[in-house]
Amino acid sequence: MSNEYDYLFKLLLIGDSSVGKSCLLLRFADDSYVDSYISTIGVDFKIRTVELDGKTVKLQIWDTAGQERFRTITSSYYRGAHGIIIVYDVTEMESFNNVKQWLSEIDRYANDSVCKLLVGNKCDLVENKVVETEKAKMRLVSLSSRQVQRIRSMWSKLF
Repeated sequence: MSNEYDYLFKLLLIGDSSVGKSCLLLRFADDSYVDSYISTIGVDFKIRTVELDGKTVKLQIWDTAGQERFRTITSSYYRGAHGIIIVYDVTEMESFNNVKQWLSEIDRYANDSVCKLLVGNKCDLVENKVVETEKAKMRLVSLSSRQVQRIRSMWSKLF
């Protein structure tokens, strides 16, 4: 094992296009936030090392493209994932309805023991909210990429 870290975990961010996966990743990995939207092509990833229970944990976080045309290549990214965060936009009901499809992909391509977390993003847009928290039937975190502390706690809830 490397001296740099005690554990290495591969985490995957999945969900429809424009739900804020890249913003969540940038906020957590680089502590930055941008209002502009640039669609992820294929996959992007960042690495962040955190301390958890006295251990150094290296997180390799993969940000996948949400567009349908990238789904065939996205399936290969599930291999070896320890945790998968399914992100939907609380202001877009369709993105929440599509969570079922994302869960089906997890069942099809990921390890049976993979940890899953459902994240309702953009909760700061209260006046536009159409998906209520109560609709979620699995571990759920409601947040906004603008909220630094909530982003940090999201990652710890995965495990």
